[in-house]
Amino acid sequence: MRRITYLLSLIAFAQPLMAENLPPALTDADFIEVSEAEATLGQLLFYDPILSGNREVACATCHHPEFGTGDGLSLSLGDGGIGLGPERRLDTQNLPEQRVPRNAQPLFNLGFISYSALFHDGRVEIDPTRPNGLRTPLDEDMLIGFANAISAQTMFPVLSPDEMAGHYSENEIAQAVRLGRLTGEGGAWDLISRRVAAIPDYAIRFADVYPEISGPEDIQFTDISNAIAAFMAFEWRADAAPFDAVLRGQASFEADALAGADLFYGTARCSTCHSGPLLSDFGYHAMGQPQLGPGKGARFETRPGDEGRFRVTGNPADRYAFRTPSLRNVAATGPWGHAGAYADLTAFVAAHADPVAALSSYERAQVVLPEMDAADWRIMDDPAAVAAIAAAVTVAPVDLSAEEIAQLVAFLNTLSDPAAIAGRLGVPDKVPSGLAVPNP
Repeated sequence: MRRITYLLSLIAFAQPLMAENLPPALTDADFIEVSEAEATLGQLLFYDPILSGNREVACATCHHPEFGTGDGLSLSLGDGGIGLGPERRLDTQNLPEQRVPRNAQPLFNLGFISYSALFHDGRVEIDPTRPNGLRTPLDEDMLIGFANAISAQTMFPVLSPDEMAGHYSENEIAQAVRLGRLTGEGGAWDLISRRVAAIPDYAIRFADVYPEISGPEDIQFTDISNAIAAFMAFEWRADAAPFDAVLRGQASFEADALAGADLFYGTARCSTCHSGPLLSDFGYHAMGQPQLGPGKGARFETRPGDEGRFRVTGNPADRYAFRTPSLRNVAATGPWGHAGAYADLTAFVAAHADPVAALSSYERAQVVLPEMDAADWRIMDDPAAVAAIAAAVTVAPVDLSAEEIAQLVAFLNTLSDPAAIAGRLGVPDKVPSGLAVPNP
């Protein structure tokens, strides 16, 4: 019976692209409603380094529209870096302890109402059983008042020494994080809120956007994060790509893109995981991605690696599994993979066709990493660790020719929405703190 089912599935995949293979077109109902005034406040906060411990790193440092809402690096340099994008380098006066462990994720379509989990490992998840409706690594320390999961995820980069907080001897926010003081008066989030509230322009803007705020003392970190979430949802909504025109019956695929779509929804089996209007099943899959950088283990571990979803669930079946990313604007969001192991989209697609073989033949020259004294390849230099990553892969290889891979890439290019990539509000000329706005 299982063999019959398998043969039937192959027959189904062999059929030419039909309308029923494609997802429904996106509409306004698929996205959270956003006030432009709230989004404009969030825009200023997103580009303002005031949120970082040393006042040197903004959200936009690692998530900039110039680099597809990422930073163009395999692994980011947050606190302790100078410059932007692939040109970012070490600050010799404030050396970072390590690289950020995972690739900076793109921010497109975070306002999609069906997003239920964020980050590569889904560690921020919607959970109606929790008092604040969210499950996060902080559990009972989570604040109440976040408008949605997008808002809650902003809590974490500001606490990370390697991303925005800095290290404990450098500033009061980093010291609070080191001592475990996150919530309440004098906690890390409160200290950030007081910084923002002390700037008269921000105090006025918050009172204008949120009627419940009557004075600077009422501004909470949840208000800051809600505004940033509104900005991201407004700025980078992506539903006007050529792919969307096809879904709405307003256009047709060109020849190579049509062949690529046939493969994507057929014999290449991409749509098994990359399904729906955002081309993601929002599930977790082990795809044999090369591991570089420090990984996500505790710093005292000698070989931490990055076991992905397993560190969230503790389920051995989740080892080396990572959340299926949306493919919207994928051509603009490299390097690709949870550790940014591939700087070439064609190579990344080819690796996905046969993950185990790609892992064994991986060429390290594909990474984009600022020079740093770091043990970036300790996992890939360990045959047992590489074997464990390969053993976790459960997808069967797909035999694709170079022409077919090029056709798949042509299809992926139809997912690019130029307006979303550029952003709607753009990069502000200045921010209320007076600090430097990150810009190439």
